[in-house]
This record gives sequence, structure tokens and C-alpha cells, in this order.
Amino acid sequence: MAVPTHIAILGAGPGGYVAAIRAAQLGARVTVVERHALGGVCLNWGCIPSKTLLSVIELGEKLKKAEDLGLVLAGPARYDLARMVARKNKVVAGLVKGIATLFKAWNIDVVEGRGELSDAKTIVVTGPDGAQRTVEADAVIIATGSSWPQPAQFPIDGKRIITSKEALDLEAIPKRMVILGGGVEGCECATYFSGLGTQVTMVELQPRVLPLEDEEVSVLMERELKKRSVEVQTGTTIKRVDHTADALAISMADETMVEAEVLLISIGRGFQSQGIGLDHVGVAMGRRGEVLVDERMETNVPGVYAIGDVVGKAMLAHVASAQGKVAVENILGHPARINYEVIPAGIFTLPEVGRVGLTEQQARERVQAAGANQGQGVKVGRFRYAALGKAQATGDITGFFKVIADAATDKILGVHIVGAHAADLIHEAALAMQMGMTVAQVAGMIHAHPTLAEGMLEAMEDAGGAAIHQVRKKAGV
Repeated sequence: MAVPTHIAILGAGPGGYVAAIRAAQLGARVTVVERHALGGVCLNWGCIPSKTLLSVIELGEKLKKAEDLGLVLAGPARYDLARMVARKNKVVAGLVKGIATLFKAWNIDVVEGRGELSDAKTIVVTGPDGAQRTVEADAVIIATGSSWPQPAQFPIDGKRIITSKEALDLEAIPKRMVILGGGVEGCECATYFSGLGTQVTMVELQPRVLPLEDEEVSVLMERELKKRSVEVQTGTTIKRVDHTADALAISMADETMVEAEVLLISIGRGFQSQGIGLDHVGVAMGRRGEVLVDERMETNVPGVYAIGDVVGKAMLAHVASAQGKVAVENILGHPARINYEVIPAGIFTLPEVGRVGLTEQQARERVQAAGANQGQGVKVGRFRYAALGKAQATGDITGFFKVIADAATDKILGVHIVGAHAADLIHEAALAMQMGMTVAQVAGMIHAHPTLAEGMLEAMEDAGGAAIHQVRKKAGV
């Protein structure tokens, strides 16, 4: 009987643990080295805990509209932050236990400690007690993820100057908070804390919040944040932070000053590529510190693979999981690749954002670069939540669907949704793009009524000038 391939995985986040299970399913022997906790940042300090807390804010927002909908409550609802955090910890613990159960079922070995490559097939693990253990394997997968920002100008102390990691464990609601960074994490944190009643100021260096999203999405999100009493300052940054007896005096680049109890730093993440022995084995890295890989997820060193945030492709948990499967399948002789053109993503603000593919600007640039003929280019279809019967029935009328397509081929290039359940709804568009469908093909599919998904149908029809529930001027009028 042939000895199964032994794969060692450094890191048990959404990339590492998924890779481990897929490898075991394909008959490999698997050892996972993890320094902190199964599930990594996503499960323990990121995606799951933040969405658990945000779900309570979403419920609170619905209760605020209860009387308008005809539901009379005995009194105003209030947030018990300590209980919210306790529930969040319970949810996380249950999911971590679930991964441990899966590992046990698939006979996956877990070694606790800090791992470092000594050569391309050997990981030296230093355990919590200082004892060392060597793990030798036929192939190694680096899945060490990313780290929270550590700006030298604003040292993180975990109390007054914090990251999202500490923010998720606060059990007292801050009265005033400044968030540095208006990206995905910054907007989600602003939604959460403003929902709790914190006076939030958001500071973003770029001209708009969510600067990597479609511009129409950014415009709506900034408007909604302001409706939540978030003060949004774009095109500026923080110049200096002074500590006073009971607050922080935060000076902006334009010399204006804001006082706050807490400064939350949300300006990107660093790659966990240092101190794990990559230099020992000659693994090539990019200028930002990301591990360079090919389409098989293999580094320049044969037998050493890397996945997830540490490779800097698309720093999303589900992308890490997909990359983990691809790496394992290639190691075990099952050729696989990732289609980075079709990656759905969600932003769990209120309202939610879902998107896949190109923004309108990116699409226009790509079509122009391809040499589109005169009169061709990009076509755009839109539809508002407020025009949907289901949205009116539930009171979720804020938001829109936006479809971007190649005018010459009718192929869908990107879809952006802002509104209730947007992060779930986006997957219809993702599947359509994965299958290479056209706008007309999606518009030709019957959508159930009354549903929010009808907004996708109408936006697709609008891209072809045929949306039923949208007023459009007749040609020549």
C-alpha cells in the first residue's frame, strides 16, 4: 500500500483549515500548525464576531421602525453590550469547536505553537511551553494570514487607541469615537458603534468612503452614514493625537481638532510573512511583504505553497478557502485554478453592500482599452429597492441594484447591490458571470414575486431598456 502524501499547513484560518479538510478528503495525511486558535482571525476576531454584533444592531434598527409598521412595543429597546459580547463569544466558541470536530473526524493532526520553516519540507514548532517539535512533510502550505495595523505614529494600546480586534470586546459603549479609515472595516465599525449610540467621526484620506467600491455605492454609503449621525471627513487624515486626562485630542491635517474617548485604527492589514522562515528557504516575496505564488498557489520553491491574505490577492475569507482547495488539489495531482474575475463580496453595513466583478469605471477603462468601436462600450442598468413590492412590504426601501455590461457582447462585467440582504442576493449575479451569461439571459429567467431578487431582474432588463417597473422616456420624447 502506498504511503499517503503528508501535507503540513502553517495556519488554521479559513484558508488553512479548509485546505486541511480537502486534503484529508483526497486521502492525504495532514498536520496543521496553529499558534492561536482554529478558525484564525476570521472566526475568532473578524468576520463572525463582527457580524454577530452587527446582527443585534440590525435588529435594533428594525425595532426603531416597529411602530411605523404597526408593532407597538412596551418601551424603548436598549443595548446590553456585555450580553452582546458574551453571546458573540459563545457563537465563536461553538464554531471553533465545530472545526475541531471536523479535524477529529478526518484524522487531522493539530500542533499548537509557533511554526517556522527550517527547509522546504520541515516546520519547527515552538509550543506554548517553549518545547520544540519538528514536522516533516512532502509539501507545505503557508496560510498565516494578515495582521492588524501597527502605525508607529499612533501606537495601539488596546484601551484608547485600538483596532477592530479590541473593538469587538468593548463592554462599555464609548460616548465619542474617531475611526481612522473609511474602507470596509471602518464603515462596518461606524455602523456598529453609531447604532449603539456612540458619536462617531470617520476620517478617510481618499475623496470618498469605500474608495475601492463603485462610486454610486460610495455616495449612497456616505449619505447613509451621515443619516446615522456619523461625521464623515474625507480627503484628510489625522496629524497628531494628544492624550488628556479623560480623552484624546485628535488633530486633523487641516488643524481642526476632535475629542474622543477612543481612536479606532482601520487603515489596512499587514502580511504575516515575517518570522516564519521564508527567507531560510528562499521564498520570493513582493514589495509589500506578500508571498508570491503562481496560479497553482505554489511559490518559487517547489513544494511550498501559500494561500489566503498572506499572498495579497483578494483578502477575503472565502477567497482563502478557495485558494486552499486549489493548492491541495494541485499538490495531489488534480489541476485547479481560481477565477479572480468572479469573486462575490459583502459589506455588512446598514444597508448591506454586495458586489461582484468590475466597477463602472473599471469596466469603461477595460472596454476602452480593448478598442471598443464607436457607439459601443459599456451599458448600465439600475433599479431602486423602493420600486420593489417586497421592499415596500418589509420597509426596506433604501438601496439599488446596478448592472454593468459590455454593450457589444451583452456579457455581464459587474453587479453592485446596496440594500437589505445584498450580500446574499449578489450570488445570483456571481453565478451568472461564472457561467458567462449575458444580461438578456438573466433577464429572461422568471423571478419569483414578491422577492427582493426581482430587483436583479429589473436591473438586467433596464440595461436593455426594458425594465417593466421603471419609468423611461420614449425614444425621441
